[in-house]
Amino acid sequence: MHIGKSIIFMGIVLVIVGLLFTLFKPLPGDIEYKGEKFSVYFPIVTSIVVSIVLTILINLLIYFFKR
Repeated sequence: MHIGKSIIFMGIVLVIVGLLFTLFKPLPGDIEYKGEKFSVYFPIVTSIVVSIVLTILINLLIYFFKR
């Protein structure tokens, strides 16, 4: 039963984090190139921030469920 609750919790957290990042759009450090016929966007800093936040959340979940 703990696994199901943790998956639902992580899903809700991912949706909230995704909604928050749509408010910020490109963070400083993200690479964006607009050509005449195409544009390219590399969210490097956004990916790093998401990775750090998810690492912290997953480690907290593991810590609290092992108690």
